[in-house]
Amino acid sequence: MELKEIVSMSGKSGLFKIVGPTRSGLILESLDALKAKVVTAASSKVSVLDEISIYVTSKENTVPLSEVLKKIKSVCGDTIGLTPDASEVELRAFMKKVLPDYDEQRVYISDIKKLVRWYITLEKYAAEILS
Repeated sequence: MELKEIVSMSGKSGLFKIVGPTRSGLILESLDALKAKVVTAASSKVSVLDEISIYVTSKENTVPLSEVLKKIKSVCGDTIGLTPDASEVELRAFMKKVLPDYDEQRVYISDIKKLVRWYITLEKYAAEILS
């Protein structure tokens, strides 16, 4: 499995694997143990994880999510040691440890919580992506 096959869908929690296209959307399968199938409409907001980036203050302006996920793996090892429900101070400290030049003005706490949630899900159900 590759990061370009994994999506986040607005209004739905969790991550989904793209199973295939339909005439007016996509067939998705949840990455959790339930493996629930969802059919999206063309109007649904679906974000492919491979196309997401994190804002940084360096000249590049952004770092691809794939690089951030690999950096988390290299910094944290086998366990992230954090949950999305951690305090704002803990979440920001984690982000600073993983990506020291992340843009604190444009990366909101909700973004960091989502990153942590996604990482935990990927680590559990699609660990090969993090290698």
